[in-house]
Amino acid sequence: MAAASAPLIRVGIVGGTGYTGVELLRLLSRHPNVKLHAITSRKEDGLPVAEMFPNLRGAVDLCFQTPEKAALDQCDVVFFATPHGVAMAQARELIAQGVRVIDLAADFRLQDIAQFEQWYKMPHACPDVLASSVYGLVELNREQIPGAKVIGNPGCYPTTVILGLLPLLQAKKPLIDLSDIVADAKSGVSGAGRKAEVGTLFSEASDSFRAYGVSGHRHHPEIVEQLDRIAGQPVGLTFVPHLVPMIRGMFTTLHLRILPEALDTDFQTLYERHYATEPFVDVMPPGSLPDTRSVRASNTLRISVHRPQGGRKLVVLVVQDNLVKGASGQAIQNMNLMFGLPEATGLEQVAVLP
Repeated sequence: MAAASAPLIRVGIVGGTGYTGVELLRLLSRHPNVKLHAITSRKEDGLPVAEMFPNLRGAVDLCFQTPEKAALDQCDVVFFATPHGVAMAQARELIAQGVRVIDLAADFRLQDIAQFEQWYKMPHACPDVLASSVYGLVELNREQIPGAKVIGNPGCYPTTVILGLLPLLQAKKPLIDLSDIVADAKSGVSGAGRKAEVGTLFSEASDSFRAYGVSGHRHHPEIVEQLDRIAGQPVGLTFVPHLVPMIRGMFTTLHLRILPEALDTDFQTLYERHYATEPFVDVMPPGSLPDTRSVRASNTLRISVHRPQGGRKLVVLVVQDNLVKGASGQAIQNMNLMFGLPEATGLEQVAVLP
């Protein structure tokens, strides 16, 4: 737990009516070092937060406000739980006021501006701020995060893929064929957000299972940019996301080819040692088969390593809650580091079963 004498962090949330926004509120409302200062929504201005989200009744007494009323410049940190493009329009002004920014959308994830503009169909409003931002995957960039003014919180799929591969890419010698990585990923419907769309209606998504974005998905360039940087060379990735009929949860299966010179590697030990001190990455015992409910509503990501028939293929299974470790929980991890708090502060909730 954080020290009792640690100062309170004044927090603002822009765009608090979506699923990542309510997850931020749920987690931050019980954070011992946070004072919720403002939550914004133009459409719901004046509405008590607990009327929209009754699970927060008795925990959050704020009302939604327009950004103009919210006095975000009085915050220590502002989370953007908004559509792509909103954070970059406001980040420079907030930074000038000494406010730190954590964006849960894509505005500060991709350093390659051409790729950002291709996939998100908008010009980048502040490339100078982007250049100094930090990609907020804590297990990768822990040293850079405390001094950052702007954090680009990773996408949910990228979190599972990158953490599932990190021990292999940071090993002392080459272990896998980097030209042929397959990420077969599945997500619950909350990953699509709270907006009304036909494809995520109950009668459309229930009792069904489908792939999407096979010809190209906006998380692909984000993943590849990070993998290339970690590996120090181009990486070949086939990424196929799927929609499964559940509310929350994410399961990524990585299919990898072991190099001939690495066939004697103890991959289980490699993963266990790599993540031994990580508070939110759990490498499961040999032969384990993780399921999404084992991480539901928690900030834990679980990994299981398999080598079918002892052959040349390595299969890495990764599960997380897409709204917590895949979004809001990871954002709070970043906040804790930015303000000198123990990383796990406010994030030690045990997963919910059944």
